[in-house]
Amino acid sequence: MSTKWMLLNELAPAARDQLLRRARQVRFAADTRMFREQQHADRFWIIESGRVELDKHLPGSGRALVDTLVSGDLLGCSWMIPLYQWRFGATAITEVHALEFDGRTVRDLCAQDVSIGEAVSAAVAAAQERRLLT
Repeated sequence: MSTKWMLLNELAPAARDQLLRRARQVRFAADTRMFREQQHADRFWIIESGRVELDKHLPGSGRALVDTLVSGDLLGCSWMIPLYQWRFGATAITEVHALEFDGRTVRDLCAQDVSIGEAVSAAVAAAQERRLLT
């Protein structure tokens, strides 16, 4: 089953529309470092197409591949936790097209409208659970 847009498809139409109004389309060339270890997580992405390697820096042994993310996957769900710093890095291994969201803007939206906040939180939790089960 394709996961493309699964996160957005799980949202009620009103919540999805509000979230999409805050999205911007971005493109990362192959081999682009999308973010580095210990970088503050102020953005997150829903991958439209392409492949992203999620890695962890291991002192003394370089980088270790943790996961490969593809179309429909959520990258950077720690935007829900203010001032969180990534322990992971991510690199586009093919050209990547994604919807990019500013974490602060989305947190503000969720705080202003409780129903949207609950819907987004539930959809993110479901996305995380799917990754753990596959």
